Amino acid sequence: MLLSSRGRRVGGRVAVGVVSTLVLAATGFAWTQLSKLDNGIVTADVIPPSAQVDEEDAPPGEPLKVAQNILLVGIDARTDAYGNPLPQNVLDALHAGSGEDGGDTTDTMIVVHIPAGGAAATAISIPRDSYVDIAGGYGKHKINSAYSRGKNASMSGLRAEGLSGPQLEVAANAAGAKTAIQTVEKFTGLTINHYAAINLAGFDALSQAVGGVEVCLKAPVHDTYSGADFAAGPQTLSGAQALAFVRQRHGLQNGDLDRIARQQAFLSGMAKKVLSAGTFTDVSKLNSLVSAVQGAVVLDKGWDVLSFAQQLRGMTSGAIGFATIPVQSLSLPTPSDGDAVKVDPAQVQQFVRTAISTPAVQASGDDTTGGVKPVAQTATPPSSSNAKQPATSTAAGCVN
Repeated sequence: MLLSSRGRRVGGRVAVGVVSTLVLAATGFAWTQLSKLDNGIVTADVIPPSAQVDEEDAPPGEPLKVAQNILLVGIDARTDAYGNPLPQNVLDALHAGSGEDGGDTTDTMIVVHIPAGGAAATAISIPRDSYVDIAGGYGKHKINSAYSRGKNASMSGLRAEGLSGPQLEVAANAAGAKTAIQTVEKFTGLTINHYAAINLAGFDALSQAVGGVEVCLKAPVHDTYSGADFAAGPQTLSGAQALAFVRQRHGLQNGDLDRIARQQAFLSGMAKKVLSAGTFTDVSKLNSLVSAVQGAVVLDKGWDVLSFAQQLRGMTSGAIGFATIPVQSLSLPTPSDGDAVKVDPAQVQQFVRTAISTPAVQASGDDTTGGVKPVAQTATPPSSSNAKQPATSTAAGCVN
């Protein structure tokens, strides 16, 4: 969940955070309670003034007057948001290897488009291995490397300024975020207005704070890389199990596309769980949720998310749909990056324009309870070099 008061912010799981915020917008929870929970969230100056949108003066409960795009990333980092290394026992529990194994790549990248006027939102997933032009003159590489390339390139200059330790890590992370944002903007044709990121441990903690999320698998899986070891059928996952569920890609027929489908299913389940559990109408549960993400979330410095969420109360029952960009191949040979995902930027930009102009989401349930039924558009796995058009499915259904 992402919340805020002026000056300091409270955040939550990246993509789940926006889903939860939309859910919160539908519940009508007392905003005065939220303003008391504004400690410990790291902010970064990564969005230029030209891309910032000021909605503070808009009356609460009315829809956004200006459409906004939010980049949500899950970072494969072995440090917390303050730049401190995660303890080895935490890394072991998450099947994350050692502190030296993390490449600071953005293994989850989702752009959430919030339209003006109260229509449903659309969350567009970008496969981590999409082969694109990286902003900053780095050439063509996998899109998940944009963050690490920008971060690593900034290190020498930041050290020359006298930074070291956690301060160096935080400043370099901001440089990486800027490169990732600029790369996504170039690739999708969208201007990014806000940014939110979370590390491995944050997702683990958040899933536990809400008591787990129900998911459904078509078949049993066992993957030693991610730690995924699940039976077929519906089950409730939290902590390291939940992280393994959304991280697994080895052993899945369509690799990252199947992993994206899992992420979307988990987000849909999270929204359902939050609504049924009454998380945002119970102060103790809300406090547990906020405490779970301390040190895990980074938000852009200029984002007053509480004012933003108040405007989302005018959106269609908080509805949100999920989509995945079309891809042409899952095994594109590259000069230095191994096999990548082949994408056509022109086709992707056309897909994005269509997706945000005709959101395939309808709200369900009684508006007084904030009931929602997220629907996903996911790209059909490619069987040839020709790009496939997206097919519509429910995010909450069983997945591979």
